[in-house]
Amino acid sequence: MGRIFNFNAGPAALPLEVLREVQEELLDFDGTGMSVLEISHRSPAFEKVLQDTKSDIRDLLALPEDFGIFFMAGGGSLQFSCVPYNFLSEGKVAAYADTGSFSDKAFQEAEKVGKAVKVFSSKAQGYDRVPRPEEIRLPEQCAYLHITGNNTIEGTEYFDYPETGDIPLIADMSSEILSRPFPVEKFSLIYSGAQKNIGPAGTVLVLAKKDFVAGRDKKLPVMLNYETMLDKDSLYNTPPVFAIYIVGKVAKWLKKQGGLAAVETVNRKKAALLYDLLDTYPEFYKGRAAKDSRSIMNVTFNLPSKELEAKFAEEGKQQGLGGLKGHRSVGGIRASIYNAMPLAGCEALAAFMEKFYKDNVK
Repeated sequence: MGRIFNFNAGPAALPLEVLREVQEELLDFDGTGMSVLEISHRSPAFEKVLQDTKSDIRDLLALPEDFGIFFMAGGGSLQFSCVPYNFLSEGKVAAYADTGSFSDKAFQEAEKVGKAVKVFSSKAQGYDRVPRPEEIRLPEQCAYLHITGNNTIEGTEYFDYPETGDIPLIADMSSEILSRPFPVEKFSLIYSGAQKNIGPAGTVLVLAKKDFVAGRDKKLPVMLNYETMLDKDSLYNTPPVFAIYIVGKVAKWLKKQGGLAAVETVNRKKAALLYDLLDTYPEFYKGRAAKDSRSIMNVTFNLPSKELEAKFAEEGKQQGLGGLKGHRSVGGIRASIYNAMPLAGCEALAAFMEKFYKDNVK
């Protein structure tokens, strides 16, 4: 069987060029006579991988020098706990914008640590949008505002971030990091599970202002302590070497594409192909996201019946369009069109959607 167009939400598609490089290097990495899966995380070979990866990410984001870059394990879900353990101190209140399943899970973890409040929620409307900046009202003694930049299940995304003044802004950017330029200086900390848009499962990229993570409570469990991870340069314990190696490959690939501005142009073209079909046939392809919140990473919609949705996913699979079934919690259809999805994949899906409509409309 040949390769398909992979629309899975995560673990998700990786650039074919990257996979071929990994394949070529797998048995003998950088002349070591060992696979990258076997080398020591303390070796010069991996030290170069780590530093090159960080350098390329800094270049792509134009990341200010006051930001540190480090990698952790445990996925975004562990970060839901790390954030309040590090920054929600007694007498403070954590603010959360509730825009989807994962932001709600992050909020629930914060409640276990201290006082947390939802300052916005679109749950009653089926999580169809993210807030406008003026809708956010932060509480007194606010420790931080946490947002989920792109909601993979619901298909919504921030394009205009809240203004928080002196209050730290923290973001889960697991599914949109490195997909477009954004004002990184507005944030105090950003975390991103790699497996959606920049690598395989197994590592989390963390970007943090160095002075924000300094001075953490020494009683914190060491593996949850951001200051330790930054100070030890991701090497307090054995890091996910292979995952970081592939993130580095993806970062170099993104630079070869022309950087994030060029990548965004392609990503918006891909998304427009699919949203145009939703707008052309709104009674058949029923988009889940409000137009001003539409994600350019995850396009979500429903068809007139569950039977048609199942048929759509199965026939798409037969046409080499994999992973179109929506998340188990909401059903429907979801096309995840991360950086590695080529324009040709979205063109093929759009053509399939046009034909499926004509074959099934009554």
